[in-house]
Amino acid sequence: MITEKGNRLLSEMRIGDTGFVVAVAGGKRATKRLADLGLIPGTLVRVVRKTLFSGPMQIEVCGSKFAIGKGLAQKIIMDIND
Repeated sequence: MITEKGNRLLSEMRIGDTGFVVAVAGGKRATKRLADLGLIPGTLVRVVRKTLFSGPMQIEVCGSKFAIGKGLAQKIIMDIND
């Protein structure tokens, strides 16, 4: 799902893609959890690894790598760097 020109969900990014967080379309708990991980608007994110189908993905944010589930990744709107 492309949200605006050049924007798409983090869950739709491919391995090696980078982009900036545009917005988080989640509730209060999801937004806080993502902010605690550093995923706030303007943050650069790189996709390191993805599992097939609906598994988690590994991302890099500010030099730290961590896994994020598909449900949370679907709440993050990204501006993709081409």
